[in-house]
Amino acid sequence: MLSSIALFSLLGSALATPVDPVDLFKVFGSSCSTSGAASCHNTTSVDTCCTEYPGGLLLQTQFWDTDVAGSPADSWTIHGLWPDNCDGTYKSSCDPSRAYKDISSLLTAQNALSTLDFMKKYWLNNAGTSEELWEHEWAKHGTCYSTLEPSCLPKDSPKGAEAVAFFETTVKLFKSLPTYTWLANADITPSTSKTYTLSELTAALEKGSGGYTPALGCTSKKLNSISWYYNLKGSLVNGKFVPIDSPQSSTCPSSGIEYPVRQSSS
Repeated sequence: MLSSIALFSLLGSALATPVDPVDLFKVFGSSCSTSGAASCHNTTSVDTCCTEYPGGLLLQTQFWDTDVAGSPADSWTIHGLWPDNCDGTYKSSCDPSRAYKDISSLLTAQNALSTLDFMKKYWLNNAGTSEELWEHEWAKHGTCYSTLEPSCLPKDSPKGAEAVAFFETTVKLFKSLPTYTWLANADITPSTSKTYTLSELTAALEKGSGGYTPALGCTSKKLNSISWYYNLKGSLVNGKFVPIDSPQSSTCPSSGIEYPVRQSSS
C-alpha cells in the first residue's frame, strides 16, 4: 500500500495546496468548477450539485484494529469518508431507496475492479463482513452527499454510479494519507511495551501531512482511530479536497498512549 500513494500524484507531498482527487470525469462526468469557494466557506447561494451542502466538512476516518483477520501489517485501514455539516452535526441514512446491496457486484459491473481489490485489503470490518461495512458506509454517509445526488450526474449514468464514485474517491483519498508511514518515519511503531505522548504522535502526523492536525481516537489509552479533515471545492466526483486542521480535539490522553501490535496481520 505504501507505494500506492504515488497514484494520487496530484496530491504531492505538501498538503498545503488544495488536493485534486483522481479525475473521475471520464467515468462519470462533471461540469462543476473547482475554482470557487470551498464548502463551509460559501457566501452566496449554493448549487448543491457543485458544492457539498450542508455536509461540507469531510472526514476521512481510519482504523487501527488489532484483531481483524487479514489486516495489513504496515497500514491503517479505511473506515469511511463522512460529510459532516459545517457546525459538526451531520445527517445520516439520507436516502434509503439508494441503500445499495452487494457493493462488490456494483463495482465490478462498472469496471472499478482495482478499487474493489484495494477495498478487500484495506477496508475491513471489525464486526462482520467487509461487504456489510461497505453497504453501511454508503447507506449511512454516502447517500448524504449533495453532489452525488443522481440528478447531479449525467442522464446516461448507470444506476449506482454515484456510489461507485464515492468508493473510488474514498480509496484515492486514503492512499494519499499513509498514516502508518508518517508515524513510522518518527520511530512510532506498534509495540507491546513502548508508549507515546499525544504531542509525539501529533507532531509526526503534522510533519507527514504538511502541517495539518488530525483527530486521534483512543480507547483505554489504546490508539485505534484517526480522522483527517477537509473542505471541498466542486463535486465529490472530481473536485478538489482542501485539507484543514481537525475542529475536534483528540480523545487520547496526553501521555501513556499504547499503539498495539496487530494479532492477525497479513
